[in-house]
Amino acid sequence: MRSLTIVVLLCLLFTGCMVGPNYHRPAVDVPPAYRGETSAQQEKQITLSLGDQKWWEVFRDPVLRQLIQTALKQNYNLQIAASRVLQAQQQLVATRADEFPNFSAIAQYLSEKIPGLFTFGAFELGGSASWTIDFWGRYRRATEAARASLLESEWSQKAVASTLVSDVASSYFQLRALDLELKIAQDTLAARQQSLQLTNTLYKGGADTLLDVREAEQLVETAAALIPDLERQIEQQENALSILLGENPTNIPRGQSLEEQLLPEPEAIPAGLPSSLLERRPDIRAQEQALIAANANIGAAKAALFPAISLTGTGGFESRSLAHLISSNSTGWTASAGATQPIFNAGALRAEVKITQAQQQQALLSYKQTIQTAFEEVSNALVAYRKYREYAEHEAKLVAAARDAVHLSQLRFQAGATSYLEVLTNNASYLADELALVAAQLNERLALVQLYNALGGGWQQ
Repeated sequence: MRSLTIVVLLCLLFTGCMVGPNYHRPAVDVPPAYRGETSAQQEKQITLSLGDQKWWEVFRDPVLRQLIQTALKQNYNLQIAASRVLQAQQQLVATRADEFPNFSAIAQYLSEKIPGLFTFGAFELGGSASWTIDFWGRYRRATEAARASLLESEWSQKAVASTLVSDVASSYFQLRALDLELKIAQDTLAARQQSLQLTNTLYKGGADTLLDVREAEQLVETAAALIPDLERQIEQQENALSILLGENPTNIPRGQSLEEQLLPEPEAIPAGLPSSLLERRPDIRAQEQALIAANANIGAAKAALFPAISLTGTGGFESRSLAHLISSNSTGWTASAGATQPIFNAGALRAEVKITQAQQQQALLSYKQTIQTAFEEVSNALVAYRKYREYAEHEAKLVAAARDAVHLSQLRFQAGATSYLEVLTNNASYLADELALVAAQLNERLALVQLYNALGGGWQQ
């Protein structure tokens, strides 16, 4: 018994040894500034990034805030991600259990008859214990991998939340853009119907031709045809947004119009330091945890190449009489210690090591690729937001000029200085320019949403 105790103590002394590589964050190529930043933005790198702001600080529309809040409570993708976190938590508990001894209770009655000799019967009450000592760190590496997988699932859940906030905001802005396009189409139809009435009156008085009437009818029908198609798109957009909210297709409340969704100047948006993106983006953090898990799996696979040291023992009471089962004369115990060394397995264990090393290399490359993709997304969103702002400003001036051209052509036509073709052309251009302005305003707002998401914002609660 004393020798067994010494063996146990020595094993405990050396259980701090773990084979396999310890994780160190790999070096990555981080640019000093994002491409697409203006000099004014680069000067603000010491301030917080837009990605550090809470989503309700970025999106000020009260209705949009409520929609995002509802989505964060009810969206099924987010609930699935939360259940994966719970699964990973229990997987960690199950994996970590291998580091500890197992204890079992035994209660049984034995009866045996040997022909021609004797019949034996006895009661047994006791327990057994077994422990495979984690001498080489196999189970601790497995626990390390399971813990990293848990953190990966938690960061993945945050990534789903960030994407959900972005998707709801984008879908809402698209809905408000369709609402604005519908209003433009309806206003245009009303104006063109009045123009058609005037043209009919002039035709009946002999001042206009039938061709002018037909051209005015073309303008009316062109505007009228837009309305049912826009109404279709609006209802389908509401359906898509309802699914993001975790609800069946239903009506979506409206808040501020598209033009009322105020936006900051591009130079006023701080992007922050590129190095901070590695800590803020949940997809990067999740990918790093996947790398940590893959790194730990190498150690677990290498530990399987070494001897497995196990301790087992049983003890309890045994008696032919149940009344005398619990007594000092009925006690008994057994104890053993042993080691198992793999000798021949056709290279399976070493192949498993190489598999885990290849998986670790894949995780490393995926980690670096995720970082590069993140830098690309930020740079694209920065230039998109700035250029869409410039584009929208030019479109607004174009719409003002087109509106004036329509008014002047109407006056010229009524004065008999030009044909109705000039009115037709200017009306068509004006409607196209108005719709192009709405698209530009929408793209500007979508670019802000994309920039916020690319900078790692949206998951902070």
